[in-house]
Amino acid sequence: MNDGTRAGAIISRIRAFFEKGTAQREPVDVNDVIREMTVLLRNETTRYAVLVRTDLAADLPAVTGDRVQLQQVVMNLIMNGIEAMKDIEGSRELAIKSERAEDGQLLVSVRDTGVGLPPQEDQIFDAFFTTKRHGTGMGLSISRSILESHGGRLWAGRNSPRGASFYLMLRAPD
Repeated sequence: MNDGTRAGAIISRIRAFFEKGTAQREPVDVNDVIREMTVLLRNETTRYAVLVRTDLAADLPAVTGDRVQLQQVVMNLIMNGIEAMKDIEGSRELAIKSERAEDGQLLVSVRDTGVGLPPQEDQIFDAFFTTKRHGTGMGLSISRSILESHGGRLWAGRNSPRGASFYLMLRAPD
């Protein structure tokens, strides 16, 4: 089996797992998830002298979702930001913001001042694509699958003068 076929099979199994309804759907406060992950990862941010700033909207409704899966997504985005900054000179800042988007959906952004997106920017969500020496290339792919299984989406953009931003959008209840 070649790498492409194997990757496709793994992603299909992961998607099937998420689609089978094995997720525990319940009201989830996205701000609580962000707070929990920033506390959980405090040792990592301290270790690499990363300043974490949060700007969390106070009036966000809960989303219906699997808390553990949403925690995995937020943790992955924070860890990726830390990883992107750990070897750079200068300020290392991770800014996490939650807000209600114009269409009523919830928008979370995770911005870092790290190395930025790779030249192969369009591949970062592909399974097994990694720029890390010891990375698996599965984190962003799985995160995107989790958000899609929640009716949301995940995308990235470049920061100026350096760094990357990752955005996740989730549907708010009507």
